[in-house]
Amino acid sequence: MADWAGASRIAAITATTVASVVLLSPVAAAPATAEAQRVQGVQGVQGVEGAAAFAPRPHPGEDTRQGPPGRQLRWGDCAGVDDPALRCAEVTVPLDYRRPRGRTITIVISRLPATDPARRRGVLLTTGGGPGGPGVPLPSALAPQLSPQVRARYDLIGFDMRFVERSTPIGCGQDLEETGGYWVRTATPGSFPADAAEARAYARDCVRAAGWALPHATTANAARDMDVIRAALGEEKISYLGGSYAGMLGATYSTLFPGRVDRFVLDSPPYGDTAWRAYELARTPAFEAGTAAFAAWTAARDADYGLGATAQEVTDAVTGLIRRAATSPLVVAGRAWTGGELGSLLVAGIYDERTFGLVAAAFADLAAGREPFVPFPLRPLPPAGVPGVPADNHTATNMAYRCGDGPWPRDPHDYLRDLASYGARYPLFGPANANITPCAFWPRIKDEPVRLSANHAPGVLVTAALRDVAVPVANSRAVAAHIPGSRLVTIDAHTHAPYPAFGDACLNGAVDAFLTTGTLPPADVAC
Repeated sequence: MADWAGASRIAAITATTVASVVLLSPVAAAPATAEAQRVQGVQGVQGVEGAAAFAPRPHPGEDTRQGPPGRQLRWGDCAGVDDPALRCAEVTVPLDYRRPRGRTITIVISRLPATDPARRRGVLLTTGGGPGGPGVPLPSALAPQLSPQVRARYDLIGFDMRFVERSTPIGCGQDLEETGGYWVRTATPGSFPADAAEARAYARDCVRAAGWALPHATTANAARDMDVIRAALGEEKISYLGGSYAGMLGATYSTLFPGRVDRFVLDSPPYGDTAWRAYELARTPAFEAGTAAFAAWTAARDADYGLGATAQEVTDAVTGLIRRAATSPLVVAGRAWTGGELGSLLVAGIYDERTFGLVAAAFADLAAGREPFVPFPLRPLPPAGVPGVPADNHTATNMAYRCGDGPWPRDPHDYLRDLASYGARYPLFGPANANITPCAFWPRIKDEPVRLSANHAPGVLVTAALRDVAVPVANSRAVAAHIPGSRLVTIDAHTHAPYPAFGDACLNGAVDAFLTTGTLPPADVAC
């Protein structure tokens, strides 16, 4: 998720969320700056509290802020970020928290200071969604969208999660990112043996390229890294703002480190107890419903788009183009469009009601043989100015976290059974969401998933849109219900991760009030 980087109304979709697909993978929104747009296009054991005592190594930089005894962070330029106000530092963390004195990796963090030192409360951490989206550039993109009261009180702290971009990045040896930054194959009649073979080969390639890292790519370890960051910053507690997958990460942190939680805002978080196979299957109906809503909207404007006068005609026209491109790339104005790219374009249309017109126009142009206008990337873009990042870093990290969090079925017959069931009920998305993935062949991970049933943190604020396709609202309700004392604020909208970019005054006001006063609403709020 990088779920607040898109200030542009036209492209305020957040598909660095937990990536899933139809015939495709999700796509991210086009934000206000080039770096923010790239971030959007990129964008899935109980805690070892003693790990917070692990001392990171400093690195050369310009200014130094002293943390707890024996710690210091050296702040300097942020690689690949053109905002001179944003400063970056490195934090060293254990690769394996069960062996805290063993091999280490580097986490890069960024800081945008609070605008009013006299009213500064502390730090507000944030990171990208996905999993696999970068977080270092987010403070610069997020700051203009936050209220002056919030900006006055918090240093905004971004970080790239372990193995993402600047933070000891990994790859799986592929030359190109998958569309949407997520490995998926849509099953067709007779394709399962080939799909399974390709999934097995991808898992094998990942082990060859990054086998040392894969056992340690889990949401729980990313949360443990957050606590090392907290200690390195010299903070007793942290506040947090996380959208989509980053919201799930925040919930995990609050379970592992409840005594370190200050003011946490979890925007449209997946319910981690169902990650990831059960979650993926459960949201398949929402993708079908999102497609129906997009098709109905487009059909009502047939005079503008010419894709069909009924929702079914629009659906047939759009999916027909995707299937044609999946068989052989669709060449329009000298550019070859693949089925995966057009599938990602459709997901952009069903994730956010504000993109319906843009995506409908793009499909209309493709149908007519005209060059379409697509202002957001359909594949994750490499971070300019950040050396050493593998070409497939975002896909690799997305799959590493999703497979690492597990559990996933190992028996191919389980996938065949799900394909038969979901493919029949959900013909658009079932053949992709239920199909086999590399996680069926992933090395077994020793880290145990963190269950929200063990959460004893202070109440958090959860926000969501009722017609969210990417992360259906049932997830946000479950997260709020499992963190005692929490509150849920919803808006009746077809969008994802609505704070603050969707601009709903009621929802934004509730979040701003919590971040500035620490007071949760007395009850859940329906805006």
